[in-house]
Amino acid sequence: MEMRMDTLRNTAVQPRYLRRSDAAAYVRATYGFPCSRQWLAKLAVVGGGPVFHKAGRVPLYAPVDLDSWAMVRIGRPRLSTSDMSGEG
Repeated sequence: MEMRMDTLRNTAVQPRYLRRSDAAAYVRATYGFPCSRQWLAKLAVVGGGPVFHKAGRVPLYAPVDLDSWAMVRIGRPRLSTSDMSGEG
C-alpha cells in the first residue's frame, strides 16, 4: 500500500527551531535561570552552549537541545549546600 506524500508530511514529527532571542526567552521561561541572546552568541563561539543549527547565517536552536543543555547546566538535585563538594 502506497502512502501519499501529504500523509507522510502530516504524520512525520516536524522539528521546531527557535532563533537565538527566542531560544534565550525559552530557557528563561522554562528553567528560570538568566539567559540572553548575547550569551548564547558568545557560547556559540567559545563553546559550552547548546547545540545549534545554521540556516545560512541564522543560528537555530531545537527546544530538545535547549532542554538537554539546561538540564546539564542545572545539575543534579542537592539536599544541602554542603552536598556541593568538588563542584564550582
